[in-house]
Amino acid sequence: MSVTPPSYKGHRYPVEVIAHCVWLYFRFPLSFREVEELMLQRGVVVSHETVRRWCLKFGQAYADGLRRRRPGAGDKWHLDEVFVEINGERQYLWRAVDQDGKVLDILVQSRRNAKAAKRFLAKLMKKQQRVPRVLVTDKMKSYPVALRELMASVEHRAHKGLNNRAENSHQPTRQRERAMKGFRSPGAAQRFLSAFSGISPHFRTRRHLRTAAEYRFEMTVRFTVWDHITQSIGLPATA
Repeated sequence: MSVTPPSYKGHRYPVEVIAHCVWLYFRFPLSFREVEELMLQRGVVVSHETVRRWCLKFGQAYADGLRRRRPGAGDKWHLDEVFVEINGERQYLWRAVDQDGKVLDILVQSRRNAKAAKRFLAKLMKKQQRVPRVLVTDKMKSYPVALRELMASVEHRAHKGLNNRAENSHQPTRQRERAMKGFRSPGAAQRFLSAFSGISPHFRTRRHLRTAAEYRFEMTVRFTVWDHITQSIGLPATA
């Protein structure tokens, strides 16, 4: 089912202001009120509630646009799950990344069993429209059950030490979770993390591997892509 993309129609603020607020919120560990304060310092009066609505309306659309611009995922996928405390209840954040650390999908679920594993794998395959060559997981026994039903032909490697790629990918989420003082509901966590995992990595360039000049050039390219995507939201597709 196709989803109608959001539109800037009816907004009194220009695209540049909306996109900048959304960028600030998803790129840095800031609250909506802190984004409001930063914009006020620039002479732009916008309420934190308006920033919240912009992030809800445009965040996922921006993330989807960035994902479409990225190269295809690798053929080696790493899966991992960590618990998150939401309103005093334990939930589980399932995450899949490829061998380069690119986030493929995330899913917040209340269970950590074979049924939950099958649900996540089915969602992952639907989104990627293929299966990997190799799937790397920890030693949780629910994975082999789900793999026999959904990915019987895929090589499965279950070893905690091999899955550092997926485990490390949870670190930015933990940082935001602390800054936000936790998530309010599983649905809110799913919405935020889905957009966050699409936007934040776009601006993380592994700076320690680049010279200062290379870093600035790469960031200039990435900001250009961001500007193109945010400007094109709501416009009719070209033939």
